[in-house]
Amino acid sequence: MEELDLIVESVKHDMEAAVKHLDHAFQRIRAGRASTNMVQDVMVEYYGALTPLNQVANVSIPDAMTISIQPWDRTAIGAIEKAIINSNLGFAPSNNGENIILNVPPLTEERRRELAKQAKAETEDTKIVVRNARQSGIKELKKLEGVSEDAIKATEEEIQVLTDKHVKVCDDHLKTKEAEIMKV
Repeated sequence: MEELDLIVESVKHDMEAAVKHLDHAFQRIRAGRASTNMVQDVMVEYYGALTPLNQVANVSIPDAMTISIQPWDRTAIGAIEKAIINSNLGFAPSNNGENIILNVPPLTEERRRELAKQAKAETEDTKIVVRNARQSGIKELKKLEGVSEDAIKATEEEIQVLTDKHVKVCDDHLKTKEAEIMKV
C-alpha cells in the first residue's frame, strides 16, 4: 500500500509542478500593463558571465506603462540595453546615462489575440504534461507485483481524479489570463 501512495504522490507532484510552470509562463505574457516579470528572464553579459537582469540592476515600475531599470554599476548600461534588444521583448530601451526606461506600448486588438493564442498554447502544453504524468503513474502501477487488482484499480481512479482536477485548474487559469489580456 505504501508503494501505491508513493506513486500517487509522485504523480501529484509532477502535476503541481506543471501548473506552477504554467503560472510562470503566464507571468511572462504581458497584459497591457508594465510588470517587472516582463524582464525577469533577460540575461545580461556582465563581466564575461550571463547574469539575470535583477542581479545587476534595480527594476521598478514608476507607472502602468513604464519599466525603469537602474543599474548598480553605470558601466553596465550598454550591456543591459543590448540584452533587452536581443531578448526580443519588443521594447526600445532609452537611457539618460543613469537609468534605462522601457515604455510599454498599449496592445492592439491583433496583438491581444496573439497573446491569447500564446496563453492557450501554453495551457495545452501543460495539459499534455499533466496527462503524461497520469500515464507514467499508471505504468508504474502495472509494474507492481503482489498488489490486488482492486487496490490498483482504486489507485488508477485516484490518479484520474487528480488529472481531471489539474486539467480544470489549467482551464481556469487560462480563462483568467484571457480575460486579463483582452481587457482594454
